[in-house]
Amino acid sequence: MGSTLWRVAIRPILIAGDPRLATLAVAVTVFDDELAGFVDDLFETNTAANGAGLAANQVGDPRAVFVYDLVEGGVRHRGHVVNPVLETTELPETMPDPDDDLEGCLSVPGEWYPTGRAGWAKVTGVDIHGAPVEVEATTGLLARCLQHETDHLAGRLYLTRLIGRNQRAARKMIKRRGWTEPGASWLPGTEDPR
Repeated sequence: MGSTLWRVAIRPILIAGDPRLATLAVAVTVFDDELAGFVDDLFETNTAANGAGLAANQVGDPRAVFVYDLVEGGVRHRGHVVNPVLETTELPETMPDPDDDLEGCLSVPGEWYPTGRAGWAKVTGVDIHGAPVEVEATTGLLARCLQHETDHLAGRLYLTRLIGRNQRAARKMIKRRGWTEPGASWLPGTEDPR
């Protein structure tokens, strides 16, 4: 019996304006070596981009899977979730704090905007083998990341969650950057997307 060797690859990350970022992800039904290799590629791409998380559609793949890898309070949180389902407390109705609620995105490189997110989040799903997975975050960056990545898989960039002056500033930035046409991407580790 031989085993399939997968070469881990850093994949180009799509930039805002590409319709694949606004498309609902499809459920994963095949749990095989190809899926495992793809998740490795997501981790490698996320690391090369200095990201906290990365969803499959950000690299042009329609499957419902994301990875996360971040340090919060001295603790490293690293994992992946296939076919995630998100639960949260209520979203805040007030204007996000310009210092504490800043959020960025690898598909909106070099830009940060205050974004309202729930303080508690839990994602359930499965791993690359189909075994149950549950990730819960009570505060902070991990809770924000879980919401951000599941938003991606629902076809939603964090920019759509912006309100007031932040929403207006983001619209102007998209036009200024020329991110209104599909097909723009950047390759982590080889170019500066800003």
